[in-house]
Amino acid sequence: MTSIRGRLRRRTAAAGGTLLLASLLVGAPAHAAPTRAEAESATISQGVVESNHLNYSGTGFVNTDNVTGSYVQWTASAANAGPAVLKIRYANGTTIDRPADITVNGFLVAGAVSFPGTGNWDTWATKTLTFSANAGANTVRVSSTSVNGTANLDYIETEVEPASTDYQAESATLSQAATATNHTGYTGTGFVDYTNVAGGYVEFTVTRLVAGSAKVTLRYANGTGADRPLDLAVNGNTAASDLSFPATANWDTWADQTITVSLPAGTSKIRATATGASGGPNLDRLRLTPQSDSTAPTTPGQPVCANITDTALDLSWGASTDDTGVIAYDIYHDGNKLTSAAAPATGTRLTGLSPNTEYRLSVFARDAAGNVSLSSAQAICTTLPSSDTQAPTAPGTPSASGVTGTGATLSWGASTDNTGVTAYDVRIGTTVVKSVTGTPPATSASVTGLACNTAYTLNVVARDAGGNVSAASPTVSFTTTACSGGVPSAISTLSTGWTIPWGTYFLPDGQTALVTERDDKVTAGQFKVFKVTLGGTRTQVGTVPNAVTTNGEGGLLGVAVDPNWATNHFIYFMHTAAEGNRIVRMTYNGTSLSGYTVLVQGIAKNRYHNGGRLAFGPDGYLYATTGDAQSSANAQDKNSLNGKILRMRTDGTPAPGNPFGTLVYSYGHRNPQGLAWDSQGRLWEAEFGNSLYDELNLIKPGLNYGWPTCEGTCSVSGMENPKRQWSVDTASPSGIAIVRDTVYMAALRGERMWRIPLLSGESTGTPTAYYVGTYGRLRTVTKVPGADQLWLSTTNSDNNGGAANGSDTIFKITIS
Repeated sequence: MTSIRGRLRRRTAAAGGTLLLASLLVGAPAHAAPTRAEAESATISQGVVESNHLNYSGTGFVNTDNVTGSYVQWTASAANAGPAVLKIRYANGTTIDRPADITVNGFLVAGAVSFPGTGNWDTWATKTLTFSANAGANTVRVSSTSVNGTANLDYIETEVEPASTDYQAESATLSQAATATNHTGYTGTGFVDYTNVAGGYVEFTVTRLVAGSAKVTLRYANGTGADRPLDLAVNGNTAASDLSFPATANWDTWADQTITVSLPAGTSKIRATATGASGGPNLDRLRLTPQSDSTAPTTPGQPVCANITDTALDLSWGASTDDTGVIAYDIYHDGNKLTSAAAPATGTRLTGLSPNTEYRLSVFARDAAGNVSLSSAQAICTTLPSSDTQAPTAPGTPSASGVTGTGATLSWGASTDNTGVTAYDVRIGTTVVKSVTGTPPATSASVTGLACNTAYTLNVVARDAGGNVSAASPTVSFTTTACSGGVPSAISTLSTGWTIPWGTYFLPDGQTALVTERDDKVTAGQFKVFKVTLGGTRTQVGTVPNAVTTNGEGGLLGVAVDPNWATNHFIYFMHTAAEGNRIVRMTYNGTSLSGYTVLVQGIAKNRYHNGGRLAFGPDGYLYATTGDAQSSANAQDKNSLNGKILRMRTDGTPAPGNPFGTLVYSYGHRNPQGLAWDSQGRLWEAEFGNSLYDELNLIKPGLNYGWPTCEGTCSVSGMENPKRQWSVDTASPSGIAIVRDTVYMAALRGERMWRIPLLSGESTGTPTAYYVGTYGRLRTVTKVPGADQLWLSTTNSDNNGGAANGSDTIFKITIS
């Protein structure tokens, strides 16, 4: 205070624009104008740009084909993450609704949204929805859910709630208070000085794009020795009574008082009324900060399968609840999303399934802020055998050409089938080394990953959509040429009897490695650690306490050995715990584990996407990979530890030089896995994609690797493209190692080891696959210190592999 007081192939055109609130209220700063993106400049699938109707914006509009699945996809930019409004301008000159799914960044925001008739094709309307935006680029797709296609689409407009908005007190409505400037340190053009009476007030008019909670921060000064409380009311309703505004050092010293309130969309009145005879403090401004929804929905109820056929089934589940409301349910088979169902529906029909196949189905609830529930229990359901029992004819005799030291090109005669051939498998005996798919599939293939100077005999079989397999073709034989070096030349069994060996890390002496087992379906609750010698002898040295399974991809994960282990005996683990994923430290004296210290908590967990790799870099700091815990918004949130690569001191605190001053080293990751450094000290990382592409990335501090906006290469400004990408059925990468500046990458679903040479600059050579289908799911590949050798482990005992406990193996590979 001062001294005393203080569309029918068809139709389309466009009229008008989106109706936007443009009035500026006294004291209410205007929001930034909505960002418009025209449909004619968007990505179009099954549709054309037209201009044969009136009143459209820009140079035209999009008329999608009258088919299910036609879509228009825009890229919309957001200055900051937060609640956002999406407006879709459309015309529908029919009387038939043209519903569409609205997805943002690959996730369903609203399903089968109604786009009813607008009277004619020259009359335009606006459909308005809310969503949670990522900072930077966001992909928005409108996709037809009926055979009528979408309505004609003119443009979208997006507007994101500002990270915060300031409202100056001197621009507010005042009663028994006045504007003053006789003290220093205020913002704007002045401050408000209450009269020394009860009942004086300052009333701010504020605006919100999206309803929800927000922090109200009042900046004030109180140069007296006494508290000057205020009542705060929102739209006439009391939000806080006698809110304390204690003394500051003097009238030139300002402080903040913050409360959380709930605000509707649009304008609201926030009144701060003095409750004492001395009036209120001096008020400088009100800052409005939308408060993000951080509460995840409850776990969906047990899913149940019904009406199962050879290619489809009905899945239903118990509803979830949420503080702001569930908007969708995501259905996963193991770690890959199959589809989403818009709430409030608690069931959907899954189609396009493979006959006679076991599906392990989990359901996750999601709210508008992108918060995702923990996984439901699994429904394990098997589709029926196909009604098609007729196998294709055997392929014609194959021939080999272009034989090299590690591969050859095979060609063969086409098969025939009553319903159509869908794939050819190239095999060594009965082991598939290459699959060719398509409509129809090609009758040639490049076979890679063969051993140098070795005789091979291969055959080909054909498959149809019903899973029927033909008789084998006649065989073709050839011998690979000698190799010049730098390739796997020998593989042998090092150690057997393992159950999901996940992490491998050598001690500094290079003679012994520590290996973790992720979880065990029989001896539940045991998360074992073994030492393994170069000769393959293994000995259990202990377990990691407080570890729990997620019945998916969580449990006891990565292990790393302190570079100074000889003196401090420190070992580091990443594991799933009751509250989430942790990074912990234990002591290993060469014989047993002891002690347990938590270094990092607050890494969210879920059934899948837990990351888990640990490795010490050449800089001596500990690096860790964390998954997005199936909540994709985590990956772009730099305040979240999920969807990141972390870098830390050995006490768990941020390492010096981290780009944001936190543990975060890079962000925008979905489920990062392997970590390894090349001879230049550069960090390379392998990463699980969702359903399209897996990645090999070159990691640099502070950069954004794109998820969920990008999966694979997408060339979005501010987001890094991978240096290599693979289809998920040929990769699903886990661990990587680097030998002679060549990356070796273990692949789970792809059941192979990839070899990727690192070339000059930041480019990579042509990847080559080894051991395709020979050993099953490959989890971790580790360089043996001081030798051109690798250890390669399988995880066929996990849920996806389905093998019995003890079925996994560690192999030794020699690089020639």
